[in-house]
Amino acid sequence: MALRLVQVDIKARDDVALARFWAEALGWASSIDGPGATSVQPAGTVYPDPAAFCVDVVTVPDPDTVVYRAHLHLWGRSAAHHPELVDRLERAGATSLGGSGIDTCSALRVIARSGSGVTGVSMVDPQGTPFCVLAPGAPFDDTGAIAAVVVDCDSPRRMAEFWATATDWTLHSVTDDLARLRSSAGVGPYLELVRTPEADRRAGRAHLDLRPYPGDDQALEVERLTGLGATLADIGQGDVPWVVLTDVEGNEFCVLTPG
Repeated sequence: MALRLVQVDIKARDDVALARFWAEALGWASSIDGPGATSVQPAGTVYPDPAAFCVDVVTVPDPDTVVYRAHLHLWGRSAAHHPELVDRLERAGATSLGGSGIDTCSALRVIARSGSGVTGVSMVDPQGTPFCVLAPGAPFDDTGAIAAVVVDCDSPRRMAEFWATATDWTLHSVTDDLARLRSSAGVGPYLELVRTPEADRRAGRAHLDLRPYPGDDQALEVERLTGLGATLADIGQGDVPWVVLTDVEGNEFCVLTPG
């Protein structure tokens, strides 16, 4: 039994408009899933695709009250492409938060200290969702448009133990400051768990969605997760097919139906 990280869920005031921005940002396609929900995924993807990672944009009454600790790092594939991408995103309605972004994103500071040489620009999308655009550099050169899903945390080691056991993702590295996991198939973005002081954390609007493999049992997976330290969460979701939990540091995530 195992779970795979299939998408990031972003809360929005207008899902269609924000999905349009993210589709342009990533060079992907968008499609309306239903009232208030629009998915963004690589063109040609038949969801759910075990090798694909998607973005789900969901309208909520007041996204300014959403406080998550996850955000996306996009990837500039070359020294020339990186500033072009930042400029294109600004013209599409995003806002740069200044300079190299190292003063506004703790994850970028940690990555800079790791010796990788990777730098980036910290931004917010047209509806206020924080994200960063990385300049090219290892280990992100084969990830595609999204380099990493970054989660601020208190203990990367503790979080890495939970997430490596909760999913079938491989733990590539772990220190007191940064843990890095990736799909066992070696495709798509990394999951980065970054030690972030409370004062440096920005309120994000993105959380993780996980899905069991076809034939697996959602209820048994949820039971397994609670045995690892996750907690069932009631956020007023009502009768829905997914299950809302929080991880060992209280970060909300969802377990979808198998597929």
